[in-house]
Amino acid sequence: MKVLVLGAGVVGVTSAWYLAKAGHEVTIIDRQVDVALETSYGNAGQISPGYSAPWAGPGIPLKAIKWLMQDLAPFMISGKEVDIQTLGWMTKMLTNCTEDAYHTNKARMMRLAEYSRDCFINLRQEIDIDYEQRSKGTLQLFRTDKQVSDSKKDISVLEECGVNFQALDTDGCIEYEPALAMVKEKIVGGLRLPGDETGDCFKFTNALAEECRKLGVVFKMKTDILNINTEGDEVVSVSTSRGKMTSDAYLVALGSYSTLMLSKIGLKVPVYPIKGYSLTIPIIDPSKAPTSTVMDETYKVAVTRFDDRIRVGGTAEIASYNKELEEKRRANVEFVVNDLFPGGGDIEQAEFWTGLRPMTPDGTPILGETNISNLFLNTGHGTLGWTMSLGSGKYVADVISQKAPDIDNEGLSVARYA
Repeated sequence: MKVLVLGAGVVGVTSAWYLAKAGHEVTIIDRQVDVALETSYGNAGQISPGYSAPWAGPGIPLKAIKWLMQDLAPFMISGKEVDIQTLGWMTKMLTNCTEDAYHTNKARMMRLAEYSRDCFINLRQEIDIDYEQRSKGTLQLFRTDKQVSDSKKDISVLEECGVNFQALDTDGCIEYEPALAMVKEKIVGGLRLPGDETGDCFKFTNALAEECRKLGVVFKMKTDILNINTEGDEVVSVSTSRGKMTSDAYLVALGSYSTLMLSKIGLKVPVYPIKGYSLTIPIIDPSKAPTSTVMDETYKVAVTRFDDRIRVGGTAEIASYNKELEEKRRANVEFVVNDLFPGGGDIEQAEFWTGLRPMTPDGTPILGETNISNLFLNTGHGTLGWTMSLGSGKYVADVISQKAPDIDNEGLSVARYA
């Protein structure tokens, strides 16, 4: 078949890779001049199947109120951007803040994320791809005894899902992240997920795009997507700034913008843009830098090691589609890297960046078929777009190819919101 992929971020490119491998004739269109220039550009640098969990969970509403009152808040609301869509999405998220919903949603996310991890392993065996990858795990860092106690809930789910983990004391954390010895008094313990990986998502997406081109995938960049045109229960074309484009199947991988595009044809998907920020810092003293990813549970900030850079990502801001890079939002992510890894990087030379994470209210992405026969979705991955990208791409390619996916499809499609 001919397949038209809308969106050239990591999710769109991984989808194109598997579609081309399945023998389809694939074209990707995107408004940017090249791939991975929006949300995929400056993310936290984690491939974290073990850390896959919904934001909605028991106790989150109360925590969110407390976060809003912190000086270095991991969660913020821009009041001027709150509208009916925002309130509707927040209401749906609140309904998922129960024990049962959290357990169901986390299990779905873990199923997809673990599958995606295996796809990463298989991909590296198939092709030579370099993206500054490291396979040294994620360390979730606890500053309080309560955080250690609260982690037991996550540990029970990890055990159910068969995910390898290590519960560590302070010395155990320092064994895996030696630079933390300088701030030993700030740490009471941690939860290590040794199966997690790190790397540069931007480099990964560009490298895989080159492999896609070798398979005949056509990239039409600098192409604005204006409308999806339907007749009856099928898509007949997509209107773009280059004219109408036709195909046999159409895949929407537009991240946060999927909601706006799909609403034009009456398809409602609860994907909302959650604004995040990152710093990319050149390393000046490797002995004072992390060796992999450290997730600070208190401030919800991830500090990740690249070859000669540190990527610091965090903060969740409800600001609709506002992509202004506000300097005051830098404080949270900058504080954490300075607090845990002082002297590791040159903070004055840091690149400050913001992007929109496409979040669903239950945390699980929306994959596969819709009520429109030849329209498919791969969107709503939140903070785990890169983590779930290969698994999502393979799953959707199988669905489009009318092949049974390798994993259970329960709860993955948009039908769960019907």
